[in-house]
Amino acid sequence: MKIVVLGAGVVGVASAWYLSRDGHEVTVIDRQGAAAQETSFANGGQIAVSHAEPWANPATPRKIWQWLGQEDAPLLLRLRADPALWRWSWRFLLECRARRTRANIGPITTLAQYSRSCLQALRAELAPQGGLHYDQLQRGILHLYTDAKEFEQALHAADIMRDYGCDRRPLTADECVAIEPALASARSRLVGGDFSAEDESGDAQRFSSQLADFCRRGGVSFRLDTVIRRLERDGDRIVAAHTASGERLTADAFVLALGSYSPLLLRPLGLSLPVIPAKGYSATLTLPHDSVAPVTSLTDDQYKLVFSRLGQRLRIAGTAEFAGFDLALNPVRCDALLRRTRQLFPDLRDSAPPQFWCGLRPVTPSSVPFIGASRYRGLWLNTGHGTLGWTMACGSGRLLADLIAGRVPDIAFPAPAL
Repeated sequence: MKIVVLGAGVVGVASAWYLSRDGHEVTVIDRQGAAAQETSFANGGQIAVSHAEPWANPATPRKIWQWLGQEDAPLLLRLRADPALWRWSWRFLLECRARRTRANIGPITTLAQYSRSCLQALRAELAPQGGLHYDQLQRGILHLYTDAKEFEQALHAADIMRDYGCDRRPLTADECVAIEPALASARSRLVGGDFSAEDESGDAQRFSSQLADFCRRGGVSFRLDTVIRRLERDGDRIVAAHTASGERLTADAFVLALGSYSPLLLRPLGLSLPVIPAKGYSATLTLPHDSVAPVTSLTDDQYKLVFSRLGQRLRIAGTAEFAGFDLALNPVRCDALLRRTRQLFPDLRDSAPPQFWCGLRPVTPSSVPFIGASRYRGLWLNTGHGTLGWTMACGSGRLLADLIAGRVPDIAFPAPAL
């Protein structure tokens, strides 16, 4: 078939790769001048099956209430007169019930594990052709805790994830330091942790850029600096995409992989996609060779931060700010990243000013993404991955390609109710 993929982030590029491998004629369209220039550009860098607990869980509503009005809060909700936000918030609260949280962990963990295995297979497949080089590390992910109550809640979530095959092994504070010696100076702050040895880390932007090059070698066309204005339907089928320059692009199928912007393109079609943007921040530090900095990728659940070593860079990323499509950097939130970093790594030195960034992560109420067919023939969804877009990208692309080809996928995953 002739297939147009809308979006050249990590999810869109992965979709294009697997669709092209099936023999389809694939075109990728993006408004930026290169792949992965928005949400995938400077994210936390983790392939984190261990981070599969959904945002909607029984402890979250109380935390959001406590954090209201705190500019440096790990999760900041800016109240505003936005009907879409209020509808989404109501659905989010319903998903915070314990039984819903447990039900949602299942598909998230299943897809994340599948995606990690797809990524590993992809690396092996492309190795004879020069391979993918994106500062990847296979050293696991260490979750660390400085609050006893947070640690207790995390152990419960880890128990559930182990039921789905994700091994999060509980650790003492001393065991955390043994895995990541850079934490030694902060040993007195730690109450414990857990470790997922099979998780990975790496630069999502570099991965996406290199995979896009492999896609081009395989015949995929990239239409960059191109803005999609609307989708055209004929009865119950989507038949064309219209660009800002007035071009009409036809295809047999369209894949929507526009992250937080996906609902805007669907609304004129009468489809209400419950995805809203959550602004995440990152700081990238350039490290001298003798800097006391972590090598193992870390997750600080209390502050909603992750730390990933990317060569001679340290990426600190996380937090969530629900402020619509605003992409302004808030200096208070930027400072909070560095303040927590200094608490955990007081001996860390950098050799250049930090590079701050923010991006809009597409969040569903349940944290389960939308992957599969819409109610319009020819329109397929691959969006709503929240903080796990990099983790789920390869698995989502492979799953979608199987569905479009009419094959039974390797994993069971809920179809979009849209």
